[in-house]
Amino acid sequence: MSAEPAALEARELTIRHGRRRTPALRDCSFRLPAGRVCALVGPNGAGKSTLLTLAAGLRRPTAGTLRVLGAGPAESRPRIGYVAQTRPLYPRLTVADTLRLGAELNRGRWDQDAAERAAYAAGLDPRSRVRALSGGQRTRVALALALGKRAELLLLDEPMADLDPVARHQLMGALLAAVAEHGTTVVMSSHVLAELEGTCDHLLLLDGGRIRLAGATDDLRAAHARLTGTASDFAPHTVVESGPTGRGHTALVRSRGPVDGAGWLVERPSLEELVLAHLRNPDAPALRTEHATPTPSQEAAA
Repeated sequence: MSAEPAALEARELTIRHGRRRTPALRDCSFRLPAGRVCALVGPNGAGKSTLLTLAAGLRRPTAGTLRVLGAGPAESRPRIGYVAQTRPLYPRLTVADTLRLGAELNRGRWDQDAAERAAYAAGLDPRSRVRALSGGQRTRVALALALGKRAELLLLDEPMADLDPVARHQLMGALLAAVAEHGTTVVMSSHVLAELEGTCDHLLLLDGGRIRLAGATDDLRAAHARLTGTASDFAPHTVVESGPTGRGHTALVRSRGPVDGAGWLVERPSLEELVLAHLRNPDAPALRTEHATPTPSQEAAA
């Protein structure tokens, strides 16, 4: 097991909404090493926003534990930047006033230059009131507050939903700069993996409140192979998805030992192919790579 410090570590994390029989999260166990850029993906209603609110210390789990930056979520809250889908801001304040408020609330940690770069990169007027901003502009201001806080962990719920392509590119540049300069861990939720695949090095796939895939993106891809050929026996590999293709068969398999390239065309699947195959086949076994598995000592301590 890796000795890398964890930004998030969950052990059998479960939460129920009201009297619903089906939990929003069910027995989720995973580990996210610090300094990663993590894509939190899954269909609508999978539990992504619920997990982020738990990590931000805004809710408590029904069962299980969640450690954030080595402590409880509430204790770590000053070290966390959280941007919710609703982008809660004070509508009567100007953009400049909003940034000044952020500085007042985060004395000793505030980075005014980073906040202004994020807020004003597209020519946003500092005198504009929040209530007059478009959805994309409100997102910019909310992200500016998170980046200005110089948080050790950024939790971003659908951060690019309201942004145009240029703004998305600028956002990713700002986030990667924070990772490179300060070792910030970033968790971004989305149900559009293509938005995140080129920049994220870690994946959490949620479906039906459960962790389906967790680990470094390279490790997850390396654990699978796409096989194409005329045979239909994929043993000893675990089949995630298979079907006919032309005169033969194709399958996405979880490799168990070397894959015989003599009988198959062997290709490495893209991350998007991997995610879609697991979502289309909910009975496929879940996978957590070694570095995404809670360490025994921390599990015992929880």
